[in-house]
Amino acid sequence: MPLVTTGDLVTDAASASRALAAFNVITLEHAEAIAAGAEQAGNAPAVLQISENAVKFHGGNVLAVTAAAAAVARASAAPLSLHLDHVVSVDLLHAAHEAGFSSAMFDASKLSYDDNVKATAEAVRWGHERGIWIEAELGKVGGKDGEAPLDAHTPGVRTDPQEAAAYVAATGVDALAVAVGSSHAMTERTAALDHALIAELRDAVPVPLVLHGSSGVPDDEIRRAVAAGMVKINVGTALNTAFTGAVRGYLEANPTTVDPRKYLVPGREAMAATVTHFLRTIG
Repeated sequence: MPLVTTGDLVTDAASASRALAAFNVITLEHAEAIAAGAEQAGNAPAVLQISENAVKFHGGNVLAVTAAAAAVARASAAPLSLHLDHVVSVDLLHAAHEAGFSSAMFDASKLSYDDNVKATAEAVRWGHERGIWIEAELGKVGGKDGEAPLDAHTPGVRTDPQEAAAYVAATGVDALAVAVGSSHAMTERTAALDHALIAELRDAVPVPLVLHGSSGVPDDEIRRAVAAGMVKINVGTALNTAFTGAVRGYLEANPTTVDPRKYLVPGREAMAATVTHFLRTIG
């Protein structure tokens, strides 16, 4: 079916008091697995996210990897959108429109609060002039690019509700990723979320909340987070864990294999099953 916009999918989910899952794409197999997994979950809506790191992996060519993901999404029976994730480079953000993204997450979270507001407000202005939905981050989720995971109770790590409300008002963002106890790149699902904080943020912030680092969050914690007010649930590492485990298992059982299709198929199927699991978990 035709590509849908992330903004529409998030709005629909928020209006129905449910969540929308967003999955990170690195290879063509990731995109195919997300589409297959969404179809297996009853043609559930989902977001295909391509991060700045994934673009770098493909030699900095955002158009090629995006075109491949878009072709997969359009061939799917499930409603799927394209999202440019964790963009630090303004040049890459400005490539989003030509590449066909309907949304982007502009990440100025490592800057000071004032600089974060200034940079994000400019990104929002630019995006809204072109019909691009913009997500931003406030707080320190941690675990990205080799950073150590952060304790949710460390002072200054969690997102403050009053600051979040002021940030959204000052920047005009369409959605806000918040730090409530999860961490990027977790390979074990052991994170414990601050559900009381999620509810406070939901009440304080007039835009949908986004949970980054959901791969490390157990199913029950994700369900509670959705009930407390999380709308967009980002998943990346869980796909890579499933993919690598399946490929490793195949090669260990078939050490003379040289045809990559032999081990990419079980890898792709493992990712699709993971996508279906997360989609069913959230709703």
